[in-house]
Amino acid sequence: MPLQMIGTPGDPDLIRLPWDIPLEKWPEHHFVALPRGISRHVVRFARASGRVYAIKEISERYARREYKLLWDLARLDAPSVEPVAVVTGRTAADGTELDSALITRHLQFSLPYRAVLSGSVRPDTLTRLLDALVVLLVRLHLTGFYWGDCSLSNTLFRRDAGEFAAYLVDAETGELHPMISEGQRTHDIDVAHVNIYGELLDLEAGELLHPSIDPLAFADQLVERYERLWNELNSDEIIEDVDWHRVDQRIRRLNSLGFCVAEMMVRRKAGTGRLIVRPKVVDAGHHQRRLLRLTGLDAEENQARRLLNDLDAFRVSRGLRHEDEAIVAHHWLAEVFQPVVNGIPAELRRKLEPAQLFHEVLDHRWFMSEAAGADVGLEAALRSYVENVLVFKPDENAVIIDSGADPLSP
Repeated sequence: MPLQMIGTPGDPDLIRLPWDIPLEKWPEHHFVALPRGISRHVVRFARASGRVYAIKEISERYARREYKLLWDLARLDAPSVEPVAVVTGRTAADGTELDSALITRHLQFSLPYRAVLSGSVRPDTLTRLLDALVVLLVRLHLTGFYWGDCSLSNTLFRRDAGEFAAYLVDAETGELHPMISEGQRTHDIDVAHVNIYGELLDLEAGELLHPSIDPLAFADQLVERYERLWNELNSDEIIEDVDWHRVDQRIRRLNSLGFCVAEMMVRRKAGTGRLIVRPKVVDAGHHQRRLLRLTGLDAEENQARRLLNDLDAFRVSRGLRHEDEAIVAHHWLAEVFQPVVNGIPAELRRKLEPAQLFHEVLDHRWFMSEAAGADVGLEAALRSYVENVLVFKPDENAVIIDSGADPLSP
């Protein structure tokens, strides 16, 4: 069978990569050195036309299956890596058949958990990672996706305004259904518990865990946090007719968790004056969509919440309470957000995403103002943040190239 690439690559250089050579033996100049998670398959990051792609060697059957699943998840707006193509018909120069390859687009600013947890891991950092994984698992289950191998290793993390956002990176064992069954959901949680317990034991053996961290207790905590969030999203609430404000409170709680409510199912409990109410949660990304609609900025959920809070504060401080919010957003972008982003030296802008940079400048301003006993202003905070914080941060969007190779185009 001749070499074949199926998908939407949009990059002619992809087909020119050395597909007749096993991936682990490709010439080094094709690779970019990015942190990799643990995988049962050979996975490498390669560049073509200035773009970075993750390439995984896998059998044709599973490559095609995972490619389709990732596209289905993308269509449902689930947090996962973006599929690009499947390469089949690979044959070595001596006629030996090689495994197929799945190509996905590298998720910028993302890190595997071992890179996030480099050094001695503190309990609060691990808790934030587990919370991000809980939200990811709940979102996938709401779409009807059964993961089958939920773990820290199969997840990528991006910083999100002091928290983390999690993305599925390996859908090899997944299944997509109109609705996930209770048995599938329970099994997914059990698998996640076992996998994460094992991963934490591995970190403990490598002396990367803080002495106060109990691997089993943290694995149990993941299950507990998952169940709390799942119940908040899916359980019925029984109220009296006069307590309708409790429904509004619940909608606000769900919004604060980043979930949108499209409609409510309300029925009267037989033989009583009480109502049974269940919100229909249709999607996550409540704040993301509002920010995107108002400003065109595409950010993670907590970043979007923080930016919207600053936009609302700007509205109040400028006396624009009764002005159309789209007009206020335009002024905020031009007068607040863009000046901060443009104030970052060009050589430092690849360290963090613009939304994360803006969030950290706001945090820095708060700490400076607390120390000074008065608001120091955004300009002074930006200058101090760049000089005292940003220059010392690792470049999370950088590609570490072996000496002698060309630098990656931005």
